[in-house]
Amino acid sequence: MFPTYDVIVVGAGHAGCEAAVAAANLGSKVLLATMNMQTIAQMSCNPAMGGVAKGQIVREIDALGGYSGIVTDHTMVQFRMLNQSKGPAMWSPRAQSDRMQFARKWRQMLEAHPNIDFWQEMVSGLLVKDGRVCGVRTGMGLEIPGRAVVLTNGTFLNGIIHIGEKQFGGGRAGESAARGITEQLVELGFEAGRMKTGTPPRLDGRSLDYSRMEVQPGDEIPGRFSYTETPKLEQQMPCHITYTNEKVHEVLRTGFEQSPMFTGRIQGLGPRYCPSIEDKIDRFADKDRHQLFVEPEGGDTCEIYVNGFSSSLPEDVQYKALRLIPGFENARMFRPGYAIEYDYFPPTQLRLTLETHLVKNLFFAGQINGTTGYEEAACQGMMAGINAHLNLQEAEPLILKRSEAYIGVLIDDLINKGTKEPYRMFTSRAEYRILLRQDNADLRLTPLAHALGMRGMEARMERVRHKEAAAAQIERFVRETSVAPDDLNGFLEGLDSAPIRQKVKLHPVLLRPNVGLNGLRSALPALDSFLAAFDTESIELAEISMKYEGYIEKEQEMVDRMNRLEELRLRDDFDYHQLVSLSKEAREKLTRIKPRTIGQAGRISGVTPADVSVLLVHLGR
Repeated sequence: MFPTYDVIVVGAGHAGCEAAVAAANLGSKVLLATMNMQTIAQMSCNPAMGGVAKGQIVREIDALGGYSGIVTDHTMVQFRMLNQSKGPAMWSPRAQSDRMQFARKWRQMLEAHPNIDFWQEMVSGLLVKDGRVCGVRTGMGLEIPGRAVVLTNGTFLNGIIHIGEKQFGGGRAGESAARGITEQLVELGFEAGRMKTGTPPRLDGRSLDYSRMEVQPGDEIPGRFSYTETPKLEQQMPCHITYTNEKVHEVLRTGFEQSPMFTGRIQGLGPRYCPSIEDKIDRFADKDRHQLFVEPEGGDTCEIYVNGFSSSLPEDVQYKALRLIPGFENARMFRPGYAIEYDYFPPTQLRLTLETHLVKNLFFAGQINGTTGYEEAACQGMMAGINAHLNLQEAEPLILKRSEAYIGVLIDDLINKGTKEPYRMFTSRAEYRILLRQDNADLRLTPLAHALGMRGMEARMERVRHKEAAAAQIERFVRETSVAPDDLNGFLEGLDSAPIRQKVKLHPVLLRPNVGLNGLRSALPALDSFLAAFDTESIELAEISMKYEGYIEKEQEMVDRMNRLEELRLRDDFDYHQLVSLSKEAREKLTRIKPRTIGQAGRISGVTPADVSVLLVHLGR
């Protein structure tokens, strides 16, 4: 009934969709197996993509040929560039999405791919022979052969939904949990754990009084995620901001005795940086209010997502508390918030390719690895799909360094440090964030995807070459063009910047605080005329490269020093127990994680600089 697929992807959330696309775009024949074809690429939680560090990840996915950025651009209803008051290393794109259009667009793009087939049914187990995966088994007992398998099960593995004292099996509201895979993996020797996440209630937007809330509009000139020519956002929808208060908190506290979180019925740890509303008022008892973001679910629905009000309290307590929030006095609830507990597998059991150590050609991606967030899941899915294909070709894997991508930071953190709570990406996790900006993801990563032979990369590489050449041309003009005091001092005076006394090159003027190319254009017609021939991305790249040149060079020197350790390879089968000079913890961690390089070994939690020195001596360095 089934051919032998190159790659079988289990689960069609954000990780599964990107895994399927990545393998298929490299030439693999892919089967995407999902319990429900109607929920492909479902935005299970908030209807948004991007944000701090997450926006950088979406741009990196796009630069490597993934679809998340393209789908977001086609379906967003609002765009904002966050952190623009800070340096460009912190700028982070975020889009409010139309939930239904987002899933529809993803499905259209997947179904248009000639290398992707679909199967709707629960996958209950794996086919494993001689330590190698060779397919999957479904709930109906069908066996589907595959040379590699990527598991992207999200919150569905033995998922339990909690609302007050009620609990029932499910991977998402209205959908059943997946059973069988965890038990088989544990039998094969994998370590499993439990995690928890939650979601807020959904409200009827027609019942809210927006006049009592703060308006949060999108950017005046909205940007986009994809480096391709996606549609420009013409009409934006506003979000709104409101706040809880002491009366809200008092009502919520009445439900604490029935809270599964406080009574111990939930065993898994929840996300530290996205706590439930009851967790917030318990942990931050000194705060008399908490900010809530009132987000539309799309242009064709009145459904509203209350960002910041995740809860597993009884539904009547949620409802009473909501109606005490300004603007929510007459709120009608579509469904209550809930917590969900699910199985995950500590990611220290994986290689940097996301392939498991125990079973050849078996890959894990997304929440099964202990992460949280669509963006974190999507980038793992993409890397697992790429490396599953490369494994089958017996080619060198694609492993992104911490200095190359936020994706590299995320995977390196997971494999070397593990996680006991849902992992979320932040800019602070990246030590080279001046190099890993959202504006240059295409320059960093598109050449890698092009070298792999990823479908559609020729046109993208041409864009990269054009962007680099344009930025270089702009830099040359700025460095070589002189300006006179009469042309510039009026502009500088308006910025409270010291006037110039004689003709100077434009470059040192640009390096002054609060001076940018766009501002200079208004004072210098020759500059304005020159820049009119260039697109915004190239101008922005040139300006950042010049203004932050010293910082960029310093960070690159740090990268070059660290990369020397990344070039010192370690064998997978090396017996660390023979090196008695290593600490006992180091021997145990190195044996379990099997680092590829000395650099990776040094980032493993519990491996000290002294242990790294022992390894260097052993390698004759």
